[in-house]
Amino acid sequence: MNRFILLLAVALLLIACGHSKEADPKPVVDSIPHYPLAIIEKKGVDETEQLPGQLAAYQEVNIFPKENGYVKTMLVDIGSHVRQGQLLMVIVAPELEQANAQAKENYARAKADFSISKEDYERLREAAATRGAVSPMQLDAAGAKTEADSALANAAMANWKMQLTMSSYLRVTAPFKGIITARNVHPGALVSAESKDGAPMLELKEVDHLRLQVDIPENIAADLRQNDTLSFYLNAFPGKKMTGPIARKSMNISTKFRSERIELDVPNPNELLDPGMFAHIVFESKGSPDAFAVPREAVVTSSERKYVIIIKNGLTRKADVSTGNQSTSLIEVFGHLNQGDTVIAVGNDEIKEGINIIR
Repeated sequence: MNRFILLLAVALLLIACGHSKEADPKPVVDSIPHYPLAIIEKKGVDETEQLPGQLAAYQEVNIFPKENGYVKTMLVDIGSHVRQGQLLMVIVAPELEQANAQAKENYARAKADFSISKEDYERLREAAATRGAVSPMQLDAAGAKTEADSALANAAMANWKMQLTMSSYLRVTAPFKGIITARNVHPGALVSAESKDGAPMLELKEVDHLRLQVDIPENIAADLRQNDTLSFYLNAFPGKKMTGPIARKSMNISTKFRSERIELDVPNPNELLDPGMFAHIVFESKGSPDAFAVPREAVVTSSERKYVIIIKNGLTRKADVSTGNQSTSLIEVFGHLNQGDTVIAVGNDEIKEGINIIR
């Protein structure tokens, strides 16, 4: 009897629990997602650009030998300041000296032959004044020989002058003022004019006037003009702000990097700056008046496209865009958008088109 009562109590308890569970209300699932939204504004975004650049010598040249020979005298070394036309080194070339002497002798002989031919022709012309003394053929032959000897003398003189010119290359002079930044030969070294793949004999750079070279993206370069002033900082002088005007624009867009090379002239009278120093160029890029401004996180970039997600009639729609300037919070976008459109402020590739996000 007691066992029956116990079983009945357990059964009643289970029935009560079952009724209790059925009585609990089912939770209501909100199927409409929530996303932060923003309003598209038609305005540009000013951006502070920082681009890498490099200082370069205003002029620089690698000096190679023009003729084969041996270094006789070296008059400069690394760090030497030189003026334009200054003698830097002397090369000796015995073969060239012999060729020069031979060319001089050939010219002297050709000149003597021309003088004799000319004298003979003049005498024949005088004799031809007496009727029958000289035949016309003999006079013509003498005149032709005189012209031929004159041409040979001129050719010999040109060859001698060429040899003199080649000999002048044995005295290496500075094409402009500057500093010797590299020296790779010493007295007694054999130098060859045929090989241009090796190191140059000397390297000369003009450093009291430098070029700051920087490659500007094409969308920014279009707004820059010659004489615009840019600010820059050098790694060698942390925190020191320097400025300079744009002196040259290449007027050519690199198809590889989509950028345009510009140059600033940087005076360096005290020679505190060196070619090759790394620089950071800082300038303000004005926003485009035709751009739309949206939050930076609103732009979604996938492997196939770049887009923002706008809300049309309560449904999501992806609108392809291209981007421009950006600040810490906003970014310029260009596409089929309208001012006042609503955009998802934090977009991602998992948000599909056609989702209803309006209650």
